[in-house]
Amino acid sequence: MGLLALGTPLAWPEAKQKANQVRQWGIEQLLAIWGKAKGKERDALLWGDEVEYIVVAVDEKGHKVRLSLSQADILTSLEKDEELANGGEVEVLDLGIKEPLPKFHPEFGRFMLEATPGKPWGIDFKDLLKVESNMKWRRIIAKQHMADDEVPLTLTTFPRLGTKDDFVKPFYPLSGEALRSQFVPDEIANPHIRFPTLAANIRSRRGRKVALNVPVFHDKNTPLPFNDPTVNYDLHTWPEDGDVRNGAVKEGHVYMDAMAFGMGSCCLQITFQCKNITEGRKLYDQLSPLGPIMLALTAATPIYKGFLVDTDVRWNQISCAVDCRTTEELGEVPLKNDRWRIPKSRYAANSTYISQDPRLRPEYMDPDLVIDEDIKKRLLEGGMDDLLATHFAHLFIRDPIVVFSEDLNELDLNKTDHFENLQSTNWQHIRFKPPPAENDIGWRVEFRPMEIQITDFENAAFSVFMVLITRVILSFDLNFYIPIALTTENMETAHARNAVLEQKFYFRKDPFPHRVPRHTHFQAMDTANGTSRANSSSGSRSPSIPSTPTLPPIESEYELMTIADIINGSASGFPGLIPLVESYLNSMNVDVETRCALATYLELIRRRADGRLWTNAKWIREYVAKHPEYKHDSVVSEKICFDFIKAVEEVTEKEGRDGSVGWEMLQNQ
Repeated sequence: MGLLALGTPLAWPEAKQKANQVRQWGIEQLLAIWGKAKGKERDALLWGDEVEYIVVAVDEKGHKVRLSLSQADILTSLEKDEELANGGEVEVLDLGIKEPLPKFHPEFGRFMLEATPGKPWGIDFKDLLKVESNMKWRRIIAKQHMADDEVPLTLTTFPRLGTKDDFVKPFYPLSGEALRSQFVPDEIANPHIRFPTLAANIRSRRGRKVALNVPVFHDKNTPLPFNDPTVNYDLHTWPEDGDVRNGAVKEGHVYMDAMAFGMGSCCLQITFQCKNITEGRKLYDQLSPLGPIMLALTAATPIYKGFLVDTDVRWNQISCAVDCRTTEELGEVPLKNDRWRIPKSRYAANSTYISQDPRLRPEYMDPDLVIDEDIKKRLLEGGMDDLLATHFAHLFIRDPIVVFSEDLNELDLNKTDHFENLQSTNWQHIRFKPPPAENDIGWRVEFRPMEIQITDFENAAFSVFMVLITRVILSFDLNFYIPIALTTENMETAHARNAVLEQKFYFRKDPFPHRVPRHTHFQAMDTANGTSRANSSSGSRSPSIPSTPTLPPIESEYELMTIADIINGSASGFPGLIPLVESYLNSMNVDVETRCALATYLELIRRRADGRLWTNAKWIREYVAKHPEYKHDSVVSEKICFDFIKAVEEVTEKEGRDGSVGWEMLQNQ
C-alpha cells in the first residue's frame, strides 16, 4: 500500500465528469516518466516481499475470537519505534544479524497490517537466507505493539467475517453509507477517506452493490438445495437492498455484498526492481504464465462467511469485490451510455504481453483486448513503442474511482498522482511499474497472485523460490509464452478445490531458447498492429491477429500438465522449474551451507506440488472436518473458528522458537 493522499474526494457523479481529465493528465505524466526513465539502468536486481496479517482478538474465557479493528493504534505505536531507531540498524532476533527495522503499512481492513523489510533485498544468495528470520522478526515486532489478547496471523481471510454476530472488536452495528452491506459495518474498513470513497464509488458506478457468490462445499449434511441462510431478503434500508431479490444471490452459493470480503484478504507479494526496462518487460511476460501455478500451489482460502466453500483461493472473490463494470460493460444490456464491453474486472489476470522479444508471436495476444485508441495514439506520438502503448491504452479504459478535487487544479509533470490513480487500481496478477517521478528507483515488476501462508517458513520459501525463478528466466533466457487466453483459463482452473493435485494447466512444453528469425517475427507483428490501427476506432476491440508464417502452430507449443509436472518435471520432457533452479545454482558455485538452506525451501515446493505436503487450504479443510463439533453441514461455527485460530496461533508461536514446527504442521497426518 503506497502513500495515502489526503484531499476532498468527489462522489461518483462528480468524479465521472472529471474521469477523462484524469486519464489525459495521467498519460501526460506517464510520457514524462517515459522520457526520463526509458534508458535508466540499475546495477543489479533488488527485490522486496510484502506480508499481510489479520489481527485477531482472542477471548480465552468466552472461547470466542474476533477481528480486532486496532490498525491505527498499532501503527501509531510502531511509528514510535521507527523514530527511536532513526533509520539505524538493530539486531534481528538473537541471530547477530543487523538490519533496519521492518516497515509496517495500513491496508483496506482496519484489522489488517502489511509488513515489508526495512530495505530492499539484494541478489546476493546470503540475502535469501535472511528472509525467513526477517519475517519472524516482523511478526514478533507487530505482536509487541498489540494488546495482550491480540495476535497477528498470516491467514488469507477470517473464517467468520460477515456472519452477523459480534465478529469485530469493538462491536459496530450493521449500517453505513459507504458499504451498505447487510453483513459488515462500514467501520471494518480503514477510515482513511480513500477507502470508503473507493467502496462507495465502485457501488455507485456499478449501479448496484458488488456481488460475490462462492459455490458452497457440499458435505453429506449440507442442505440441498443450499440457499445462504444468512441473507435477509426483507431489508429496505438502501435502494440496493433489492439486489438480493433481483438475482444477486445464487442458489448453491455463499453470498457476500461488500468490498471488505475481497480487499479484506491477505496475500504474499513480491516486487522485483530490474536492471533496466528491457529486463522488466521480459520478466513481466515470462512470469505471467506462472501466476496460476503459484496461485494453486499456495491455496489457502477454503472458508467464507462461516461456510466451507468449493474453491481454495481468494482471487475471484477480490475480483468481484472491486468490479465496477456497469450492466452495459458486462454485456447484460446493449451499449448506450458506455464506450465498450469489458471482458474482465479491474482485478483480473493480465491481458497483455509487453516484451520486445523475438519469440513473442502475435497469436499469443488477447484477441478480445479492449484499448482506448486515442490514448494509444498519444503514447505513440510521445515516442512509446506499440506493445507498451497498447498495454497502457488497455489499462486506461478504466475510469478513476477516487478523485480528489485539489488534484484537478493544475497538471504537474513532476508528479505521478494521476497516472497512479489508474495504474494502482488495475489490480492485475502481474504489474509493470515505471519508476516514480524524481526517484532513484528503477523499473519494477510486481508478482501478485500468491496466497499468504500460515507460517513464516512457507512465506519465505515461496518468496525465495520466486526470486530464484527470475534469475533462472534471465540467466537461461527461458521462454514460457502461451496464449494470454490460456493463462486466463488457468487462473480459473486454480480456483478448484485441491487444484494442485486434481487439475491440469496449460503450460509451454519446451522453455529453452531457440532462434527465431527476427524479420519473420516483426513482419507478423507489424501486420497485426497495422491491421489494428486501420480497422479499429476509439474504444473498439483489437481484431483477430494473423498467424506467424514459417513457424509451427502455437497449439504444438503447449500442453496440459499437472503442477507436479511443471514444478518437478514431466515424463513427456518438461524439465521442471525446480530442476532448472538447481541447475542454475550449480552454475553459480553456491557454497554448501547456502545450498543446503535453499534446498530446504525447494523441498517444500517440490512436496507441495506432488501432494506429499498439503496446501494450507487442505490443512484447514481437514482441521474443520475432524473437529468434534463439525456436523458435516459446511458450517464453521464459532467454536470451530476459535479452536482453529488457537491452533494457527500455536503453530506460529512455536515456529518463532523452532523453525521445524511449521514443516511438521504441514505433514499429512
